[in-house]
Amino acid sequence: MPKMKTNRGAAKRFKKTGTGKIKRSKAFTSHILTKKSTKRKRNLRQSGLVDSANAKGIRAILPYL
Repeated sequence: MPKMKTNRGAAKRFKKTGTGKIKRSKAFTSHILTKKSTKRKRNLRQSGLVDSANAKGIRAILPYL
């Protein structure tokens, strides 16, 4: 059986934490930043975790994560 392929777009967006959860960066940070408050932009800089409902699908497209 051939090796499985990693989805390269997903590989650039997700990392695995030490406990095995999937880490992601938050959306809405690239443009139209003037109307967003400083507090909101600061909170968008933190990373988040992928919801458990979506984690199974992400693991399927990232077999070697």
